[in-house]
Amino acid sequence: NQRGGAQITPNDIIFFNGLGDAISKIYGMLKRTARVVMPSPSYTTHSSAEAAHAGDRPVTYRLDPNNMWYPDLDDLEKRIKYNPAVVAILIINPDNPTGAVYPEEILRGMVALARRYDLFVICDEVYLNIVYNGFKTLPLSDIIGDVPAIAMRGLSKEMPWPGGRCGWIEVYNGHQSPIFEKYINSVLNAKMLEVCSTTLPQLVLPELFKHPQYHGYLQERIDRYERYSNIAYDCLNKVDGIMVNRTNGAFYLSIAFVPGRLNHEQTLPITNNEVRHKVEVLVNQCGISLDKRFVYYLLGSTGICTVPLTSFATDLDGIRITMLEREEEAFREIIETIARAIRDYLASAG
Repeated sequence: NQRGGAQITPNDIIFFNGLGDAISKIYGMLKRTARVVMPSPSYTTHSSAEAAHAGDRPVTYRLDPNNMWYPDLDDLEKRIKYNPAVVAILIINPDNPTGAVYPEEILRGMVALARRYDLFVICDEVYLNIVYNGFKTLPLSDIIGDVPAIAMRGLSKEMPWPGGRCGWIEVYNGHQSPIFEKYINSVLNAKMLEVCSTTLPQLVLPELFKHPQYHGYLQERIDRYERYSNIAYDCLNKVDGIMVNRTNGAFYLSIAFVPGRLNHEQTLPITNNEVRHKVEVLVNQCGISLDKRFVYYLLGSTGICTVPLTSFATDLDGIRITMLEREEEAFREIIETIARAIRDYLASAG
């Protein structure tokens, strides 16, 4: 409220047992015919929850790997304009899986589309305080104006607390639309059915955030992610056949293979016969995506585990890497090994 944007009361905040619980309720309380258009690539919990709610594939808008993974606003408007079932836009900022941080003009453009087409906005801001490389962004509350919206916040990314499940939503302009107000009430009523409470994390949160060591702890992590993002970008950007953007928020890096560079003949050497046999069985499954094939070979050959980008509601082949390794030299070695593996894999078959 002190920032001067959207104004809320305690009644506009609903706590959940982690944001996974919040995501389940937010999509689950929509009418089955209502769709939320979401980014592609997209965090799997969102895309899976929306698809499960609708009984259909997610409706997505494009994040552009040739433009820092920013949303393609023209594509987003087309997805809205020609799909009357869309009732909301999902924004993930900073983004998972790409690590993109959206500038103010992008966010304002997305809110403008929501206003123009009478939609509400869902904004996952769980990484909002993990931004670096000189980039800046804004919370949705600063720019939402009179558009109905839900901002999603949580504890686990800033302060890992195993077992301390606590996420919450902030509802903006909850009384602006009778339909939106009824929808939010259905989310609240669904929570009222539960007997478990997030009382302990709620009691701890204020003490945690005002603790004199907290901001130093968080800044140490942010500084480390910034170093790692530059180590990874400087190394991987030299590799032919992939599209790489510098990560500027959260702690993920997504690499996309240039279309046409992967095929089903490429391999990496695997010295352990048992592991090689297992990988060969996996990669020969019917319908396996080309990036998942690479992920299996990378794991079998180097022991490095990544996630195929096609797991994130996209047709782009690629991988997502996390930057959570604490030892810098170990992280550098991991990135250099991935870079060598990509070169070797792409060269193994034309």
